[in-house]
Amino acid sequence: MSNDETSNEDPKGFARGLTNYGDKDFSLYLRRSFAKSMGYSNETLDRPIVGIVNTASGYNNCHRGVPELVEAVKRGVLLRGGLPIEFPTISLGEVFLNPTSLMFRNLMSMDTEEMIRAQPMDAVVLIGGCDKTVPAQLMGAASANLPTIQLVVGPMMTGRYEGERLGACTDCRRFWADYRAGRVDTAQINAIEGNLATTIGTCAVMGTASTMACIAETLGMTLPGTAAIPAVHADRLRAAEATGAQALETARLGLTPSKLITEKSVENALRVLLALGGSTNGILHLTAIAGRCGVAITLNRLNELSDTTPVLVNLKPTGVGYMEDFNTAGAMGTLLRELQSLLHLDCPTVTGETLGERLQAAPGFVDRTIIRSREEPFEDVGGLVALFGNLAPDGAILKRSAADPTLFESTGRAVVFTSLEDLAERIDSDDLDVKADDVLVLQNAGPKSPSGMPEAGYIPIPKKLAQAGVKDMVRISDCRMSGTAFGTIVLHVTPETTVGGPIGLVQNGDEIRLSISNKSLDLLVDDQELERRRRTTPLKPATPARGYAKLYADHVTQAGQGADFDFLMAPTKA
Repeated sequence: MSNDETSNEDPKGFARGLTNYGDKDFSLYLRRSFAKSMGYSNETLDRPIVGIVNTASGYNNCHRGVPELVEAVKRGVLLRGGLPIEFPTISLGEVFLNPTSLMFRNLMSMDTEEMIRAQPMDAVVLIGGCDKTVPAQLMGAASANLPTIQLVVGPMMTGRYEGERLGACTDCRRFWADYRAGRVDTAQINAIEGNLATTIGTCAVMGTASTMACIAETLGMTLPGTAAIPAVHADRLRAAEATGAQALETARLGLTPSKLITEKSVENALRVLLALGGSTNGILHLTAIAGRCGVAITLNRLNELSDTTPVLVNLKPTGVGYMEDFNTAGAMGTLLRELQSLLHLDCPTVTGETLGERLQAAPGFVDRTIIRSREEPFEDVGGLVALFGNLAPDGAILKRSAADPTLFESTGRAVVFTSLEDLAERIDSDDLDVKADDVLVLQNAGPKSPSGMPEAGYIPIPKKLAQAGVKDMVRISDCRMSGTAFGTIVLHVTPETTVGGPIGLVQNGDEIRLSISNKSLDLLVDDQELERRRRTTPLKPATPARGYAKLYADHVTQAGQGADFDFLMAPTKA
């Protein structure tokens, strides 16, 4: 042992968080003995430790490049005189998890938090990207509150099919809709399948993964300019090396998540979410991350920000470009400079600089076909809007930048599906009583439902309407949709069906009125009739008998609280 480790009032490296054997000196002696079995020298054991979260998995295509990123991070740590130690956590591959990846976000956050807290490290590098991974890691790190820096895996590059540029997963949804409508045949859809996701990395569009990468950078939790670097680009490895090096400085400065994720930085992140035309999941995840730091997000405040934040980014699913275009167009640096007058510039970042100090750097090349100026936005108002009314007393979310403006003020007849199973069974039936101006309603798909709030809000256009050329309808549910999806789709209706929300009282033939101008969503049924239905409508909560599914069902909150566990949220700051 080194001479001063046993008396150090602020222990570092292997002297942190000693296993309790009732004798601290013995605990350190034993820990170093076992560490030496791994070939470490005394000099190495005396260095500060940077833990590196490894989320590689054979069930996570997005993270196929994580092992190479880990090695690059290690290089950076070693160059600055630290000791890098990688450790695994669970990995969330979006399309490989049943019933839905959201159910496991909170589990991953707990795994991340407890492993950071339990193991000796002076700082931690979080490596992740696939949809729920970045929010899970930031939630866990916020609760552990150790100096932390996020490294995203980066988006995949686009593929090609018959001369057309393709990227998962907006294009996959577009082609699948064409296939259901009979505009694409089986041979074509099979060929397209092999050209949608052709490299490592997250979806190539401004879906949830890319949205959360941009939010992480805005919060100050990543190195500047790293959110949009493609996964296969050499710059991604250089960013990983720089992240490893910065982790030691972040530790020296004591920059914990609680110092970076604040009311001001969260508001900055909301501005960016709106300007990106980002994923609806972004508001759910940001609410959960902020909640771990005692920062509350209200949907009324979201609307206030949305009305004064233009959409400046021209990426799918709301525009035409892909993440690789965003990267070469100027990426987050350009976007933040355009929003500068709307942002809190005094927010600190992992480098020790404030956001304002960062933006003083020379801007470099800007491609205005991808990132517009404030004076010439793609849309005058933000991509998301919150709706309230007797159908959504606690709010709902619509991504107006991805919706059909002709449906913004509309009243239609409800066509109700009482569950995901009911939807799957009837949506393509020739006997389904549905017209193009109807409103499709999906019930029992919220956080506490047996399905656990899946990305099922992108309700398919009924087959007979799709074949007739209908491409969009008003669709309403208490669940989520992929950030890569598009359409006039109302999501996160709160309270959900399973806890007695009014959405569960909607019946076939009821009229529903949507008004974006009034930010309202109303069921045109009188209160007396709704009360009668409430008394006679049984609730259908999830009733798992054991394990994590039971923990989730018992403790998950509503969408307005981020669908986090009630016992993991921090008290709201006054």
